[in-house]
Amino acid sequence: MSPGTVGATPRVAFGALDADYAQKRTAIDTAISRVLSSGWFILGDEVARFESEFAAWLNVEHVVGCANGTEAIALALQASGAGPSDEVLLPANTCVPTLSGVRLAGARARLCDVDPQTLTLDPARAEAALTPAVRFLLPVHLYGGVADLDALGELASRRGLTLIEDCAQSHGASWRGRRTGGFGAAAAFSFYPSKNLGAYGDGGAVSTRDAGIAGRLRQLRQYGWSRRDHAEREGWNSRLDEIQAAILRAKLPELDGENDRRRQIASRYDAAFSGLPLALLRVREGSIPARHLYPVRVEGRDSFREHLSSRGVETRIHYPIPLHLQPAYSFLGHRRGDFPVSEAACESVVSLPIYPSLSDAQVEAVVSAVAGFFGARA
Repeated sequence: MSPGTVGATPRVAFGALDADYAQKRTAIDTAISRVLSSGWFILGDEVARFESEFAAWLNVEHVVGCANGTEAIALALQASGAGPSDEVLLPANTCVPTLSGVRLAGARARLCDVDPQTLTLDPARAEAALTPAVRFLLPVHLYGGVADLDALGELASRRGLTLIEDCAQSHGASWRGRRTGGFGAAAAFSFYPSKNLGAYGDGGAVSTRDAGIAGRLRQLRQYGWSRRDHAEREGWNSRLDEIQAAILRAKLPELDGENDRRRQIASRYDAAFSGLPLALLRVREGSIPARHLYPVRVEGRDSFREHLSSRGVETRIHYPIPLHLQPAYSFLGHRRGDFPVSEAACESVVSLPIYPSLSDAQVEAVVSAVAGFFGARA
């Protein structure tokens, strides 16, 4: 029996970053060697070139690299004017780093429930949740799907709010022919290793069309400096390093093709699961998702995961606890039942393997395992 099988069934890990490196070894090793040979490791040519190349790929004017996706959210908010008296409206059903970024920016969080079909920020609920202190909307393009940018953009315009996109999971997703990351005042990206465009360590970036915001971002990410040792404003130490930038440059040319492979796998899953008693998230009309994750909603989640595990298929839960029920944020004053859609999602969502190096045989193993749980034939 080979190491990659369980009986006759291919073993399907939830992720395979080692396979990603094996496929790109020459390009990655060359990029790292180039940095090491240069002797320049912080905010040098690699970061500048990556910022330019990623901006061109997104079709925006500016990209500013930073240390990670959480700080990208905080920097985007601060550079757009967020302060201690401002509230930021964000979905209750997202990963903790989104709220962490709001807190790091020094702003206040206001949570809102999500659309039950896409699990992204619900525009009607968002408007109902507004207070006079809310100045920012922070939609999350969750799982690589796209939030309702038309309705949220209209709401922001009508109510005088600033829209900041959380694009940590949406590298390459598009809305009406335009890639996410260019719809608000700014957008935050994470390059955590498991992202569609992932570094081999932490990394992040903020994209914007606004030259003023870009200038403030470049100051904020490095001590508030306008030039070395000259601080114009209070700033941070949040820098994308040269090695990570070089790795991201090596991987960026492959991203479109890898996203196509993710969508191909998702289409196979969509077709195979359409008649089964589990819920698939709706792809919003007018959008092309990045398919960062492939979540399904199923009753008896623990039994479902145990069955798939017994068939050699690894799964994850994204995310088991909504923000308002996280112990760290009890000071927000929420209780169970405040955001029922988010709570129901967190109790039923399971993420299935979806990544570019997944073979057709492994995809069919996932399909067979899921169908087997419901007693159906793949």
